[in-house]
Amino acid sequence: MKKAIYKNFKQFIKFSIVGLANTFVSFFITYGTIFLVSFIFKDIEKENKILVLIASLLGFVISVLNSFYWNNKFVFKKTTNGVLKPLLKSYICYGSIFIFSYILNVFVFTKLLNLSHLYIPILQIFICTPLNFLSNKFWAFK
Repeated sequence: MKKAIYKNFKQFIKFSIVGLANTFVSFFITYGTIFLVSFIFKDIEKENKILVLIASLLGFVISVLNSFYWNNKFVFKKTTNGVLKPLLKSYICYGSIFIFSYILNVFVFTKLLNLSHLYIPILQIFICTPLNFLSNKFWAFK
């Protein structure tokens, strides 16, 4: 029993490390795209909502792909046989948790509980990271 708990805790720590590194990948892709496009095309402002939306989407797509790679290789150690299905499941997991996080933020933490914006990201991390880990472990990489 202790061995299983240790193994799961170790996987969770690895998953969290991948997630932290992946946050930097997402920010780099998103902001890099915004600055690169606005530099190349001088007529486009950095605050252009369509540019920000496209850059954010690109950051999400690439960061989930990166996360899948490292979770597959480093955390859950799955084989390369049949990666399309687990990859699609990973996108569903991350997308679902993102929507859940948004609902928590806007409706529960902000409107219902009237929490400070300083505490909300911390609460989201403590709630959404374990949910993301469990959904990936028991569904996407199953």
